[in-house]
Amino acid sequence: LYNKSNYPPYAGGGGFIMDGPLAKRLHKASETLELYPIDDVFLGMCLEVLKVAPVGHEGFKTFGIVKNKNSKMNKEPCFFRSMLVVHKLLPPELLQMWDLV
Repeated sequence: LYNKSNYPPYAGGGGFIMDGPLAKRLHKASETLELYPIDDVFLGMCLEVLKVAPVGHEGFKTFGIVKNKNSKMNKEPCFFRSMLVVHKLLPPELLQMWDLV
């Protein structure tokens, strides 16, 4: 489905932040491309058309977080304070995190 050997840089799923003007430009760029079934990659394809590179941020934990289940740190709100997007938490873990924060 994809005619290049590598995907363009893209924001790995779950969440991203952008300003309104970029969102409007992305909408226009999306209309110039054939829809691709992987949404993250399609966003990267649109960014490539606009010559905009995604920028990583430490607060996006798209591959989950490394934590010791028995650590007292996991019960401290400060452990989660810099996280914006966290993947791979089970529903009870999410509820515990939000109770702490």
